[in-house]
Amino acid sequence: MADPASFRKIAPSPAPFSTWLGVVLLFVLFGVIVLAVIGPSPRGSDYEQARAKKRMERLKTLREESEKDLTAYAWVDKNKGVARIPINRAMELEVAELAQKKPAPAGPIATPPPAQTSPAVSASPAAAASASAGSPKGSATSPSPAAQQAPQPASSPAPAITP
Repeated sequence: MADPASFRKIAPSPAPFSTWLGVVLLFVLFGVIVLAVIGPSPRGSDYEQARAKKRMERLKTLREESEKDLTAYAWVDKNKGVARIPINRAMELEVAELAQKKPAPAGPIATPPPAQTSPAVSASPAAAASASAGSPKGSATSPSPAAQQAPQPASSPAPAITP
C-alpha cells in the first residue's frame, strides 16, 4: 500500500490563507480607485439640462442656416457666374423645363443572342481535354470548324438614348 507521505508529495497543498487575503485586498483596492476616479464626475439634472440646452441651441442655429440657404439667393462662384437660387424657384424652373420636353418611348430591351452550341463542342473543359488526348497529334493543331466561325452580331440594333 501507499505511504501517506507519498500522497503529500503528489498532491499540491492548497494555497495559503495569505494568498486569498491578498487577492481580496487587491479587488478592494481596485474598487476604491474606480470610485475615486468616477466620484468627482459631474452628475445630476443640472449637468444634463445644460448639455441638452447646448444641443438644442446648436440644432436651432443649424436649422436656421439651412433654411436661409434653401430660401435665399446667393453667389456660389461669382467669377464663374454660378449662383444659388431658392429651392421653390428651382423646382418651378425644373417642372417648366420638363413640361416642354416630350416623352420618348423606350426602345426595345437588347438581349444577348442565344448561345450556339454544336454537338462536337463540349461545355466541359475536362471532356474537351479527354477528347483531344485520344485524337491523333496532327488534328490537335488544326482548329475545329466551330472555333473558326466568328460570332454573329445581334440582329436588332441597340436603342438610341436621347438626353
